[in-house]
Amino acid sequence: MVVRVISAFLRALTRLLERANVIERSRLRATVDLAWPRIVTGLARMSKQTADIAMVGLVLGPPAIAGLAFAYAYWQLGDRLSLGLSGGSISLVSQHYGADEIGLANRAITQSYLVATALAVPLAVALYWQAEFLIGIMSSDPAAIEYGATYLLIVAPAIVFEFYNKVASRIFAGIGDTFTPMLIRGGGAAVNIVLNAVLIFGLGLGVVGAAIGTAVSTALITVGLLWGLVGKSYPTRDALPVGLTAAGPVVDPSLLRALVAVSTPLMFQQLARAAVAFPLLAIAAVFGSVAVAGYEIARRMRDLINSLSWGLSIASSSLVGRHLGSGEGDLAAAYGDEIIRFSLCSYIVAAVFVVVFAEPIAQLFVTDPITVDLATTFVRITAVATIGLGLDEAATGALRGAGDTRWPFYAALVGLYGFALPIAFLGVVTPLGITALFVSLIAEMFVPAVITLYRYYSGVWRDVSRSLRDQSTGSTE
Repeated sequence: MVVRVISAFLRALTRLLERANVIERSRLRATVDLAWPRIVTGLARMSKQTADIAMVGLVLGPPAIAGLAFAYAYWQLGDRLSLGLSGGSISLVSQHYGADEIGLANRAITQSYLVATALAVPLAVALYWQAEFLIGIMSSDPAAIEYGATYLLIVAPAIVFEFYNKVASRIFAGIGDTFTPMLIRGGGAAVNIVLNAVLIFGLGLGVVGAAIGTAVSTALITVGLLWGLVGKSYPTRDALPVGLTAAGPVVDPSLLRALVAVSTPLMFQQLARAAVAFPLLAIAAVFGSVAVAGYEIARRMRDLINSLSWGLSIASSSLVGRHLGSGEGDLAAAYGDEIIRFSLCSYIVAAVFVVVFAEPIAQLFVTDPITVDLATTFVRITAVATIGLGLDEAATGALRGAGDTRWPFYAALVGLYGFALPIAFLGVVTPLGITALFVSLIAEMFVPAVITLYRYYSGVWRDVSRSLRDQSTGSTE
């Protein structure tokens, strides 16, 4: 009975979306088939970080949340860099796979792992070596510094694994498989949460326990994803049609140039997003650890909501890239247009839900009434702002599938540094105070959306895609 009711509801929803000209039925099915495992993966992974914050916050209070917020800002440097690199990976792999150029797709994967290693290892060493100094730059609260430095010291080596995980999961998505990474990354997130509960509450390890759980689970995910990329099969699927290869030159100059050309703007875009967290957290710290805790709780909720774009943006990249690679430009554009509209509807629904339940959400992290009130306001403002984030990510996904990655970088720079950061700083130098942080959150997510959407609807990305394929096919099969 329940299954029939759900099926009837989904059929009615599909008809409604088609009649409202949001997304055509067959393209909705193709999008959802790719997107839902990625959305589940995103929810699992973001829940892992949220669980760190919630468990530590309930045991140790706002200073511990603030310390983890500072440590996460540094972790995000690696996380965002790997996102940018993996965006280049999915662009090349999906287009060469769509064009049935398996040898080129395989060598593109190998180049991606070489670049990931070259970027991740020095970053991990730097964060491990200077953990206490780096946290101390952001706060004068001794407790927050101690908590943050302890966490960063333990998780720093796992940044290398996170790079590999991002690249691998995008490669799976590029060939149309988002289910397998969902199982692996979702399983890793579940292991992380269980380890956290045992280490934080059972053994009383606090921040140390949270860090150990994150590091161990990240390494386990790396092993699971690499299993498929070295040609092994999974219980749920046969061996991948693409993977790491030693055939041809270890360093392929043509593919490497194409990968760097596509990935560099995305990496700078993601770095711009990661770097702005430092001054924004420093501004929040002016108002005390309670403000930092409220701001970080809102950022966790933003990342949970943005799990939608884990699926929709990557589905757009994969579908747009594959259809461009097979010469179906009009179909690629139809997918891009409709996924943007579908994303808008999805984010509005999610934002309304979070706004309604903002106070109980805040109470999952903290119990102090003052912190709960402030966190509730932060959560509500952030939920509304994520509608702009959803539009930006959907348009970026389509552009990324075509290899047109410069404009999303420009959009991030303008939104973050031209609007969000100056507005937040007004809270320090004017009577606006924390209100300026609220306005900053809106600008941070809506301004880039306007710029990225403008670029997408200009249609120039089709020409960029043709140029990219011409460049990368300079490599010999």
